Amino acid sequence: MDHLHSSASARDVRLLPKAHLHLHFTGSMRPSTLRELAAKHGVHLPEALSSGEPPRLRATDERGWFRFQRLYDMARSVLRDEDDIRRLVRETAEDERAEGSRWLEIQVDPTSYAPRLGGLIPALELILDAVRDASEATGVGIRVLVAANRMRSPMDARTLARLAVRYADQGVIGFGLSNDERRGLARDFDRAFDIARRGGLLAAPHGGELSGPESVRDCLDDLGAGRIGHGVRAAEDERLMRRLADRQITCEVCPASNVALGVYEKPEDVPLRRLFDAGVPMALGADDPLLFGARLVAQYDLARDAHGFTDAELAELARQSVRSSRAPDDVRARLLAEIDAWLVS
Repeated sequence: MDHLHSSASARDVRLLPKAHLHLHFTGSMRPSTLRELAAKHGVHLPEALSSGEPPRLRATDERGWFRFQRLYDMARSVLRDEDDIRRLVRETAEDERAEGSRWLEIQVDPTSYAPRLGGLIPALELILDAVRDASEATGVGIRVLVAANRMRSPMDARTLARLAVRYADQGVIGFGLSNDERRGLARDFDRAFDIARRGGLLAAPHGGELSGPESVRDCLDDLGAGRIGHGVRAAEDERLMRRLADRQITCEVCPASNVALGVYEKPEDVPLRRLFDAGVPMALGADDPLLFGARLVAQYDLARDAHGFTDAELAELARQSVRSSRAPDDVRARLLAEIDAWLVS
């Protein structure tokens, strides 16, 4: 009863200013937009994508991950022209604003769109232009993190890193490495990350999701990670948590995604409280709302409802997301002040 009373009187998490640091490009699409673009281009969607309900996924085995990737590739295949890209970015920015997200760092591998958009450079330039327009239209600050695919060659990753550095003054703030961290070694991509870091970009590879704490250590030791995509499995290693806390390296934790993919059985099992209490900075993220059915506010609701985070602790999570972002100092200061104001409202 007390819990129900406290939930009823709790502050509205939608109004809590926050930064969103773990969102994939295709995965940010609205389900209705996916269906409309599929109709526009004559793409037949499987039931798992056309029903309007999030697909049932479990990626802890090879087959499950392959199915997840296949659905993701199918969704990406509806993004075929400039209008599609601009629509996706504009709608994502609108959805972010509605969720209280005031700063977004969206992750994209332009390789996937290059064949239909005239090549790697035109694809990235279009995405960056769409980001600028959407940011201006919505007031949400948006930057881009270029991500290499772990399933492709390290040479491809180096090409992408050089491209990302070229656009560092036009909206690219970081370099990532996505896909199944159980495949290949982080150190295979060390040269790509060297290029990115030397060019002033944040290193933010995925680790500690489908693989355990050792994959987080590899991201730190081999790739010079300044942030970890996911990183939630660091909770299994006390020394690693101390290292992350001491160096203030943020884990971009995506609770709903962790449960949807079977990394944890239920929301209560995601070790949010353990990481928070250990002093590991976290930025809650939605990962791929299109496939997991939960946007950013749902992650904060999960922290509150499944882990008993108070409003003061939710505000601290929002602060951690802002501090971990690449937002300019004045934007960061304004957001931190607005978070404080939310807490006393």
